[in-house]
Amino acid sequence: MMDNLRAAANNVVLKIILALIMLSFILTGVGSYLIGGSNDFAAKVNGQEISRAQLEQAVQSERGRLQQQLGEQFSALAANEGYMLQLRQQVLGQLVNNMLLDQYAKKLGLTASDEQVKDAIRQAPYFQTDNKFDNNKYLELVNRMGYTPDQFAQLQRQQLINQQLLQAFGDTGFVLPVEAQAMSELILQQREVRLATIDLKALQAQQKVTDEELKAYYDQNKNSFIAPEQMKVSFIVMDAAAMQDKITLTEEDIAAYYELHKSSYTQPEQRNYSVIQFKTEAEAKTALDELKKGADFAAMAKEKSTDIISRKNGGELGWLEPDTTADELKQANLNEKGQLSDVVKSSVGYLIVRLNDIKPAQVKPLSEVHDALAKQVKQEKAVDAYYALQQKVSEAATSDNESLASAEEAAGAKAKQTGWFTRDAVPAEVNFKPVVQAIFDGGLVGENGAPGSNSDVITVDGDRAFVIRIDAHKPEGIQPFDQVRDQVAELVKRQKAEQLARVDGEKLLTALKQGKGEDAMKAAGITFGEKKAVSRAPDDDQLVQTIFALAHPQKEQPVYGLSQDRQDNIVLIELLSVTPGKLPEGEMKVFTAKMLEGASGVTFDALMANLHKQATIKMGPAEQQQPQ
Repeated sequence: MMDNLRAAANNVVLKIILALIMLSFILTGVGSYLIGGSNDFAAKVNGQEISRAQLEQAVQSERGRLQQQLGEQFSALAANEGYMLQLRQQVLGQLVNNMLLDQYAKKLGLTASDEQVKDAIRQAPYFQTDNKFDNNKYLELVNRMGYTPDQFAQLQRQQLINQQLLQAFGDTGFVLPVEAQAMSELILQQREVRLATIDLKALQAQQKVTDEELKAYYDQNKNSFIAPEQMKVSFIVMDAAAMQDKITLTEEDIAAYYELHKSSYTQPEQRNYSVIQFKTEAEAKTALDELKKGADFAAMAKEKSTDIISRKNGGELGWLEPDTTADELKQANLNEKGQLSDVVKSSVGYLIVRLNDIKPAQVKPLSEVHDALAKQVKQEKAVDAYYALQQKVSEAATSDNESLASAEEAAGAKAKQTGWFTRDAVPAEVNFKPVVQAIFDGGLVGENGAPGSNSDVITVDGDRAFVIRIDAHKPEGIQPFDQVRDQVAELVKRQKAEQLARVDGEKLLTALKQGKGEDAMKAAGITFGEKKAVSRAPDDDQLVQTIFALAHPQKEQPVYGLSQDRQDNIVLIELLSVTPGKLPEGEMKVFTAKMLEGASGVTFDALMANLHKQATIKMGPAEQQQPQ
């Protein structure tokens, strides 16, 4: 075992598993075995007790975690006695494992100092705010979990000791080439088989059932026939986009809007500048003197400007509006066409600026923007009408809460009705998150299935709104036998068919192994299909797993097996041959690395298996009475 432990003790995956032990303690409460004990024990591990109180606390903590994670789905699970018993056994098993690790660490003399414990708590990310330890958050979370700071510190100390426990096995993990080769041949192995299927549907169709059988099955499995909550709803919908078709415009409306928003249709003043850029002020002053004496601005810009973009165009920058004009150009303070600036200092050097031309501000005429204005005015009027309608309908729905009649009158439209539906099958016309939430949150439901209250206006996507009323309501409950009789009949028939198929399959398998299979299968009316090669895959079903669990054929004699396919049909297997897989040489290094990585789970399982083998574990009287 020690070799296996050394082979994976330093693996990253295993370290992560151990790093999460403390969090597991926090979430499930299983670390509470460190706190006292009682004579009423749940289990004894090498004479050390896990009290019933500690087990109950751990179970309740796990229930709370699952309820928070699964929500309403947990209610169905909690009603299943078998599931809750399994949950209790799993929690007790975890408590036993934790105590075994604790005892083994103490045997090795592993300890953690107070300072190490404090450092670990300060560095835990769930106790930090802005990457700094937050004492208030620490105390709040620890208190919420039902621990004192001292108790939680003891849990952290145990976590540190557990880390040392696996680190103690050293950092000498390795995989031998022969092991990697053997594993690759096994994983990539192919098996040639023939299959014969006992058709479950055909058997199911032949089964007969009695009323007594159906009623017994129903009584034993009532929780499988839960009818979800159902609703019937009336609703009024208001659509802003649809209201545009009802809006009429006049030319006066468009002209008034144009005058009110004329600034939005004004082309601001534009100016055309040219610049020459220099590295030094002396160069710029010399050039300015030459320009004043009549030198050509564009030619000089192409020859001397350090701005590689504008110099290609003789320094010209094009037409600029005030908002797109650089501050250096504005600082030149040029107001006449052809005017030259003095030398202007900028962040890129020294500039000489010339104002080439000016286009005064211009207002676009109404005729040019008429169509765009008409569309804009229509949209705004539709939105105004939409919100006015919302207000009107809201007031009507609130003042007359006995029906949607007043709201219908205010909306100028009749309410629509849905049929019965559940939360998982909401009609598309009301299937919007805010609407569904209002329907199922319970606030609009009347007592004993009676109609409830009108909703307020519910806005959807900003351009639609609803007012709804629940016409009828059926709470979640067990469906009566009469409503599910046909469903129960099919389930009972399938159960009978599965049992019969399994018995027939076992008989045929026995005959095949005794060399009498040909006659037996002929009598059963089934035959083996064509040969086919089967390979392993990450999502292997039960059938493939069974094929690869069969022993290798010897002396060309087939090996037979029995399994089920994905449709639960019983399948007879004839294994004809096994071919080892072959991994390309260039991929062996990657495969070996993955093999070493996966060894962490083996290490932990080997450690726990050895600790269990050497330990004396006694369950308490109450736990012994629980069915296993």
